[in-house]
Amino acid sequence: MPQYSLLSREEKENELELLRKQYKTICNMNLSLDMSRGRPCRDQAAFAMDMLNCLTPEDMILADGSDVRNYGIPAGILSARKLMGGILGLDPTEVYICGSSSLNIMFDLVSHAYLHGVYGSNEPWRASEHPKFLCPVPGYDRHFAITEYFGIYMINIPILEDGPDMDMVENYVNNDPDVKGIWCIPKYSNPTGVTYSDEVVRRLAALKPAADNFRIFWDNSYVVHDLYGDDKDELANIMDLCKEYGSEDMVYEFTSTSKMTFAGGGLAALGASRHNIDYISKQFAVESIGWNKLNMLMHVKFLKDNETIAALMRKHAAVLRPKFKAVEEILEAEVSDIAQWKNPKGGYFISFNVMDGCATRVYNLCKDAGVKLTPVGATYPYGHDPHDSNIRIAPTSPSLDDLTQATALLCLCTKIATLEKLLTDGEAEEV
Repeated sequence: MPQYSLLSREEKENELELLRKQYKTICNMNLSLDMSRGRPCRDQAAFAMDMLNCLTPEDMILADGSDVRNYGIPAGILSARKLMGGILGLDPTEVYICGSSSLNIMFDLVSHAYLHGVYGSNEPWRASEHPKFLCPVPGYDRHFAITEYFGIYMINIPILEDGPDMDMVENYVNNDPDVKGIWCIPKYSNPTGVTYSDEVVRRLAALKPAADNFRIFWDNSYVVHDLYGDDKDELANIMDLCKEYGSEDMVYEFTSTSKMTFAGGGLAALGASRHNIDYISKQFAVESIGWNKLNMLMHVKFLKDNETIAALMRKHAAVLRPKFKAVEEILEAEVSDIAQWKNPKGGYFISFNVMDGCATRVYNLCKDAGVKLTPVGATYPYGHDPHDSNIRIAPTSPSLDDLTQATALLCLCTKIATLEKLLTDGEAEEV
C-alpha cells in the first residue's frame, strides 16, 4: 500500500479514482453482511445443547428439601452461587443470581441507586443537582444508554494501554461529590480489548470517593473469554484488593454465561459485599419472589466447575480464533499505515481507529455497499465520538468467508475516506 501522506496531489487523486472503481464493482454485488454486534455464532450455541436435556425428575428437589420448580430462594440456589462465585473468585455469600441478563441487573441497580440510594448512604443519586458518571472510552454503548436514560451526566475518561486514565478518575471521584459511579469492563474491554493492570485495579480499590453513595460497576463480561489458551491476560481480583482498603462496599461486579451457553438464556450474577447483597436482596424482593431455578440447576449440572468451564471456553476459542486472525491479517496487509488497532487476547471485539474525521464516512461507505457496522459514536456517551475516528469491529457472528469479505470492504472504504480527507485538508491548506 502506498504511503498516502507522501503522495503528490495528482497521485492521491489517481489512487482515489482506482479505489472508487473497485468500490462501485462491490456495490453492484448487492452484499448483505453484518458485523455490528458481538453475538456468538451458531456453532458456539451448539456447544450447550446438551444442557437442555441434563435435568431429571430426581434433580427437582434439592438437599435442603427446596423444590426448584416452585417459588423461593430469591438469591439463587447455593450450587449456582458457588458456580458463579468460582468464576469471579468470590465466596458464594457474595453472589446473587438474578435472571439471565447482567445488563438487566446493572439497570436495576442504577435505578435503585437513583431513586432510593445504596447501602451506607441515605441519599439517592437523584438528590444531587447534577449526578455524574465516569465513562471509560471507547466503551460499551449499552452501559452509556443506562446512565443516559436516567439523565445522569456522563464524563469521558480515556482508556490507556493499562485501563482508564487513573489520574483523571482519582481527581473526579475523590473531589466531586456529584460523581456517583464509573463503568468498567476490566478484562478485554469492549471494544478496546484492554485488560486493566494490577496497578489500575489497586488504584480503583483505593479510591476515596467524595460521595458516600459512589459505586464501581465492574462488568466482568469476558472473565473466561480467552482466545489463546495460556497466552491470556490476567486480571486482579478487585474485591480482594477492596478488602485490603476497607472499600468492598464500593464495588458491584457482574458477569453472565450469555457467551458460554445461550445468549439471552444464561445465568446472570451480581458479586458484591455481604452488606450490599443483604441490602440489594431486600430491594429485589419487591421485583421477584424467585428467579428461574431450573435454569440455575441446568447450568450447574452442565458447567459443573471452573475446569469444565475452561474446557468449554477452549471450544469457543477454537471457533473465534480464526475469525480474529483473519481480520487482523487483512487489516495489517491493507491499512497498517493509515489506521490503528489492538489485537486482543480475548473478548468479542476489535477497536479500529481511522484518521480523525473519517469514521462516519467509512461507516456510510460500508453501509451503502452492504456491510453493517456498529454505528459510529456508539462507543462514546451520547453517541458522539469527538474525533470521529473509532469503529467497533465484531468478528464473532459472521461466517469466516463473510467476515473476510466484510473486512476487505472495510479496508477499501478506509482507504477511500482517508484519501478524501487528505485531499480536502490539502485544499484547505492551499486556501
